[in-house]
Amino acid sequence: MGDKLDIKKAVKNNTMVFALIGVMLLFQILITATGHGSLFVPANITNLINQNAWVAILATGMLMCILTGGNVDLSVGSILCFVGAVGGSLMVNHHWNVGLVILICILVGTCVGAIQGAIIAYIHVPPFITTLAGMLLWRGLANVILQGLTLSPMPAPFMKLFASYLFAPTEENPISYGTLIVAAICIAAFVLFSVFNRTSRKRQGYDVPAFSGFLAKLIILSAVIATIAVFISLDKGLPVVLILLAIIVGAYSYYTQHTVPGRYLYAIGGNAKAAKLSGVNTDNVMMFAYTNNGFITAIAAMVVMARFNSASPTAGNSYEMDAIASCFIGGASAYGGTGKVSGAVIGAIFMGVLNNGMSILGVDSNWQKAVKGIVLLLAVIFDVVSKKKKASK
Repeated sequence: MGDKLDIKKAVKNNTMVFALIGVMLLFQILITATGHGSLFVPANITNLINQNAWVAILATGMLMCILTGGNVDLSVGSILCFVGAVGGSLMVNHHWNVGLVILICILVGTCVGAIQGAIIAYIHVPPFITTLAGMLLWRGLANVILQGLTLSPMPAPFMKLFASYLFAPTEENPISYGTLIVAAICIAAFVLFSVFNRTSRKRQGYDVPAFSGFLAKLIILSAVIATIAVFISLDKGLPVVLILLAIIVGAYSYYTQHTVPGRYLYAIGGNAKAAKLSGVNTDNVMMFAYTNNGFITAIAAMVVMARFNSASPTAGNSYEMDAIASCFIGGASAYGGTGKVSGAVIGAIFMGVLNNGMSILGVDSNWQKAVKGIVLLLAVIFDVVSKKKKASK
């Protein structure tokens, strides 16, 4: 009976992983049946990574805001455009040093996030109103800087930092062994950290998953990493943006799950008044969430600039919707207090697979938007219904 409960709990905790696998298999069947090629080809896997890296990065920052009580940041697309406009203008028009421009972009994004965070945290203007105003303000300023023009191309050193590949295959070695070695190191590090974390939690008296479920999770995730590594090693090698994404996801996963300030985000989302009475400075936590979101958006802005090799007045259009949808689809609660960085990334991948699969099948872009809207609505309905069931027990 215990094993059955453990299996049921494991399946419930990884619903989106199974849903993602199911959607990928469904698209593979449809694409193959209609003669459009295959979803699982090395070039397409590399494409999926490059096309959705910034969505996953934005979703990581957005999750910090959502955890505080279902709050969102509607301005991230506009901040991304504004940071891109500043960076693009300095590099293309004024030929500033790339390293200095990267630092300025990060500072600009962080300062913009801090301004909005201060208004939300200390003046107590609702996040929705503050970031809605920011969406208009930063987009407008971006267009003032760009004067309606697209700036391109970006300098070669900048492109090398954000849009290049490591261990590229050659004619003599058509497979990137360096990519496979990096993947093996990542798998080993992931397994060791997971075992250490489980042992530590068990020693401290916390509940830990059953060993069978824990082992199954390690095997599945390790297999996923290995499979992705094989695909990209047969194409262009290891994308630099994937390394950047892995660092961000790893750092924020650790921050939210294993640090006291990270747990404050969940505490506020669970019950802000109780958290405040327990000594948590809720205003400072809100300030951090939105300042950090500006910082993360600045990094995403540079990834987008490198991806399109330009700074455009239309950059970032509707990116906030993709980031928000990724968080909710990945298991974040519409009420806050629940959600993981890994879930947000899975949600971003899910959205990416939907976009990619429907594009390959030639589905009209309007229908693509409709499908994404339905998926988002279903995810939130599932969360609301689950909350009601738990409350009634």
